[in-house]
Amino acid sequence: MFESIRRARLQREGLSCGKTRRKHQEGDFIDEMRTHPAGAICAYVVFFIGIGILMRLGTQVEEGLPAVTWLHMLYAGAIGFAMVVHERVVLRQEICDNGVLLLVLGTIFTHLALVILMLDLSISQSWGKTLKAIVLPHAFGPVVLSVILGRRIGLFGAIYATLLGVLVCISISAPTYMATSALLGFTGVLLTKRVRRRNRLFMAGLYVGLVAMAYSLLLHEAAGVIMEEKVGRMVGLPLLIGIVTGMAVGGLLPVLESIFGVTTDVSWLELGDLNHPLMRRLSIEAPGTYHHSLVVANLAEAAAETINASASMCRVCAYFHDIGKLSKPEYFIENMDPAANPHEDLTPRMSALVIIAHVKDGVDLAIKHNLNTRIIDVIEQHHGNSLAYFFYRQALDQKAEVERLVKLGKAKEDDVPQVSEETFRYPGPRPQFKEAAIISLADAVESASRTLEKPNASRIETMIDDIVQARMMDGQLDECDLTIAELARVKASFGKTLLSMMHGRIKYQKAVESKPAPQPVPVVVRDETRPLLAGDEETIASASASEKIVEASASFSAPAPATEVVIKKTRSRKSPPASAA
Repeated sequence: MFESIRRARLQREGLSCGKTRRKHQEGDFIDEMRTHPAGAICAYVVFFIGIGILMRLGTQVEEGLPAVTWLHMLYAGAIGFAMVVHERVVLRQEICDNGVLLLVLGTIFTHLALVILMLDLSISQSWGKTLKAIVLPHAFGPVVLSVILGRRIGLFGAIYATLLGVLVCISISAPTYMATSALLGFTGVLLTKRVRRRNRLFMAGLYVGLVAMAYSLLLHEAAGVIMEEKVGRMVGLPLLIGIVTGMAVGGLLPVLESIFGVTTDVSWLELGDLNHPLMRRLSIEAPGTYHHSLVVANLAEAAAETINASASMCRVCAYFHDIGKLSKPEYFIENMDPAANPHEDLTPRMSALVIIAHVKDGVDLAIKHNLNTRIIDVIEQHHGNSLAYFFYRQALDQKAEVERLVKLGKAKEDDVPQVSEETFRYPGPRPQFKEAAIISLADAVESASRTLEKPNASRIETMIDDIVQARMMDGQLDECDLTIAELARVKASFGKTLLSMMHGRIKYQKAVESKPAPQPVPVVVRDETRPLLAGDEETIASASASEKIVEASASFSAPAPATEVVIKKTRSRKSPPASAA
């Protein structure tokens, strides 16, 4: 309330437009619950209560099964303890907040609930005990976790879905269930490496079904019941369950991404459409920034590949990282008219404010167009709280000049401007994850590469080292999880990509057309001092004929010079002049 009153007062005084910037944070309470240990404890408590309910349901799918006892609960507690320790020790970086933990636990719980439903269906259809173990959707949970969060967490899900499934599905032999669940779950994880198209999920389900089909034949043969089961059911059902599992995962992905705020590689590729309205505006209103964003995307994607970060995420976020420049594109050098620099009419402090504002303007545009939260994070973090050094240096120079004039008595003490470094710094925060740090460095490297004269490998490498060293000294990489070894690979990737884009070309000489030399023309000379004899007429006639042939050939060849027959007339010294005649 007090904030709205203050904003209204500023608006009356002409110091505010009355509008507030959009914010993409979910609120202090939700942000706190994402990282607070109490949230993790609540998630585990609810999960194990649900496992207890599933264990009780597992004893009711078939008559004559023993009830759940404290011994079963003790087994579940031991597995649960191992699960918590495994997650806290090995997967602490991957499961970084309680939202991701809730997704992992919820997926395992849903997986076991589907197993109970399918087990109840198989018992109602009177399928054999061996077939009941095969037709369960063993690959569902591991495939979901592997596609959304990576194969390490997919394996985590496969392990504990198998161990807890033994306690839930007590109607199936424990060795049979463990072997089948481990085989199909791990196969699903193996087949879901870098899924970038939804048809890959269908193919993964098909391959899991084929493995289940082959294993079904072998298991029935080993158990000695292959003749008791119908071949179509023994072979077709495992294949069908695998295919349906892959299709179900593909359909559930958008729902899970929306609920838990995660993004898979499939969705990143869909978001990387350059026909997005903001990218179309950028290409028309700020073409220099558009080209800069494309080059930064190439640099960031190649660097992310070298350290196993999300290359698709880097490319898409790099596309949108400078959309805030759409507010005032002419104030940025890549879009600026060389004949009219708008910063010449502004003070260094005002120029810095205009440049720095593109971060907040970008966040505002991104929220307005419902962009992914990771894109908004990159827009906020790609400059960190670094210094707009050019304008800061310019302000210091102006201050020094005014102080010099004060000493000479040409200015007053009150005219000396106050220059604070904080005024010329971006609002931050600093990069919080690897992909944001890579894009931040790629942005600076691409901008600096435009200033290189006669770029070569040595100059490019020196430039990259200087930029990265300066960022490290300024503390811009302190809050992300990039290691020194990864940073070295990122720098090497930048150098390789820039060198391939800025390599020199061979200077070709202009082609000079060579004109054909003129052909010699036959000349017929007749001496008029002697009388014309009988044979001379044939000579003159042949000369006239050759002249026509030459003229005809010249008409088909443009470069050939015009030809003519020259008849030389010689006058006798003894003949009288024309006047005498």
